[in-house]
Amino acid sequence: MTDVTEPTEQPLDLLYSETEDDLRAAVRALLTDRAGHQTLLGRIETDSPYVPGLWKSLAADIGAAGLLVPEKLGGQGASHREAAVVLEELGRAVTPLPYLTSGVVATETLLALAEESEAAAGLLADLASGRTVAVLAVPLSTAPDAEPPVADSVAGVADAVAADVFLVPRAEGLYAVPAAEASVEAQTPLDLTRPLARVTPTAGSGTLLAGPGASRAAVRRGLLAGAGLLASEQLGLAEWCLEETVRHTRERHQFNRPVGSFQALKHRMAQLWLDLVGARAAARAAADALATGGADAPLTVAVAQAYCSKVAVRAAEECVQLHGGIGMTWEHPAHLVLKRAKSDQIALGSAGRHQDAIAAMVGLEPPL
Repeated sequence: MTDVTEPTEQPLDLLYSETEDDLRAAVRALLTDRAGHQTLLGRIETDSPYVPGLWKSLAADIGAAGLLVPEKLGGQGASHREAAVVLEELGRAVTPLPYLTSGVVATETLLALAEESEAAAGLLADLASGRTVAVLAVPLSTAPDAEPPVADSVAGVADAVAADVFLVPRAEGLYAVPAAEASVEAQTPLDLTRPLARVTPTAGSGTLLAGPGASRAAVRRGLLAGAGLLASEQLGLAEWCLEETVRHTRERHQFNRPVGSFQALKHRMAQLWLDLVGARAAARAAADALATGGADAPLTVAVAQAYCSKVAVRAAEECVQLHGGIGMTWEHPAHLVLKRAKSDQIALGSAGRHQDAIAAMVGLEPPL
């Protein structure tokens, strides 16, 4: 008699591996050296917030751009867990880089098409090497379950000014359009570290990557991965806010006492720490679900976004308020973090949109 063992699901792992810790150390060292908050405060008053040469150092030298790409396609063969660590650090530093848009959303979109499309596979290799930046030409607010627009001109495209190639959804399918064959009109964003633009590709331009059905599935996969890993960026934002607030309230004195010793402020920071613990669990669960390809990935991603977006905004608001007068100034980086948190709150679907998705997935009527 043959003994048949039922397959068991892999247990959820929220801990960081040694490889992930090493990657975090390398990315944090790079950003501390090249893109500290004071550097960014100077860059946002220029035409471009991007620090020259920083993308090459992160994407090519460290290899972050190819983390999600298999080795046979020219990438690092890592997973969403490692990419999540990179985004945590980019969130902590509020770094203006097209990593979420190119290294995650565009990369995942192309991965869905690489086996059937030589053009997609070739472009994917360029992205993995860090030589090319690709951006999906949809508004930053587009949720994973939304139909991507197929208009001739699309506003609110994040990191469009840094793109070499646009992935453009059209009625006929998904096209790869070189940036030289599109008009890019910069817009004024709330978050000055993540530029937005209106993209208008030239009619009939680009290379067809896939037909309508495959394109819709690929775009949904890209947006789902983006939403799931955006939670890690929001986690990084919240972590920096709490650490910076604790540091400030230890050093700031009133009545010959550190203001952090006052009971009311202790309670506010303790509550924020509890929120942060929950956000870390939700973000790590989303990254792990994406990495393992679990059937519950859409639900886990929606939970992470519904929770982490609110925590990031609350942490940034507390950071500004508990810094007192200095937190309101342009010279302090707290306003950069608050604007990124507010921008992220509607990026790739609002918290309310994800809550409605959760209700639909578990068979509940959404709240009115």
